[in-house]
Amino acid sequence: MNYILFDSDVRNSLLPFTYTRPVADIRIGVLTIREKWEKFLGFTTTSITEEYLENKYPMVELDKNILINASFLPTKNLVKQVSNLSNNQAIFKDEQVIAFFASDTQEDVDFTLYKQIECSGDVLQLKNTWDIFSLNDKAIKADYDLITQGRTSAPIPEGVHAINKENIFIEEGATISFSSLNASTGPIYIGKDSEIMEGCLVRGPFAMCEHSVLKMGAKVYGATTLGPYCKVGGEVNNSVLFGFSNKGHEGFLGNSVLGEWCNVGADTNTSNLKNNYAEVKLWDYHAERFTNTGLQFCGLMMGDHSKCGINTMFNTGTVIGVSANIFGSGFPRNFIPSFSWGGAAGFTTYQLNKVIEVAKVVMKRRELEWSEIDEKILQHVFDETAKNRAK
Repeated sequence: MNYILFDSDVRNSLLPFTYTRPVADIRIGVLTIREKWEKFLGFTTTSITEEYLENKYPMVELDKNILINASFLPTKNLVKQVSNLSNNQAIFKDEQVIAFFASDTQEDVDFTLYKQIECSGDVLQLKNTWDIFSLNDKAIKADYDLITQGRTSAPIPEGVHAINKENIFIEEGATISFSSLNASTGPIYIGKDSEIMEGCLVRGPFAMCEHSVLKMGAKVYGATTLGPYCKVGGEVNNSVLFGFSNKGHEGFLGNSVLGEWCNVGADTNTSNLKNNYAEVKLWDYHAERFTNTGLQFCGLMMGDHSKCGINTMFNTGTVIGVSANIFGSGFPRNFIPSFSWGGAAGFTTYQLNKVIEVAKVVMKRRELEWSEIDEKILQHVFDETAKNRAK
């Protein structure tokens, strides 16, 4: 069977992160949504996504296909239902399609002609950007069980103070020096060849992926995820870093999500609670206005390739697009469009050729090469978001 993950309408609610990736490639818990489905199914997947992303994320269609709504996170029961789908069958949850069977000859899908199967059991769905950190507790616990089932952890090194050791899993090549790991409130997963330097205090649920680094004296509260090749210091609470992003110094990051290739300058602080304890509003790209989140705690949403200078201060509920560069004193506004350059004193356009120059240097430091495909994606995002910079 051929499995295809499709974006669905939720893509617009997950901007700016879906400007540069399909919904399936959002990281929540330990794994991306795609990695979760592939691990459960035992098959690779492709995506139906925006046309400008198709060269990087191509779709493969065969005679028989099962299409899966990528905003839903897999569970054992759900995967069993999906695997058993046959012609003219679809799985629904609260009137939303989760998965359906389709052939390559179908031009349109009419679900009124399908046998509609109700999803059994509870499932997690990403509907908004803040769900990425709000659901991260449950996602880490689910991924931890999936990844570690039937496996044995590397030993906890001497000098590491560990609480609830049975809920700590260390992959091969990881190093931990004279730190504290408290898994009493949730599991702790330490990825392959990652490093926790001396003096770190970690409280689960916590996940750090391969080659990530917690720098000396870092304080991390759950539920927090560090994607691959991240470097983190200071204080972090209930935040998700997709990968290849750095918050290497002192400062607070809370109830926040950082995309890939982001950098947070030394002593940068994010507010995650308003002074009047009111509900936090976030910029809605689809509605083009601020909308309620229903949350009292909500910090920073930062799209791929965005960066901020030292001592930057972010107000509660700040949204930063793709490839923005923020610096200077004072609080910048709560919505910073993609390709913005500046701060509280005002913004100009961060020209695409300058963005690409920096991206090439940053990726080369990780022994990765900038591609023409990546450049075309950023060109599209640059053009698409011009309307936001004009406001």
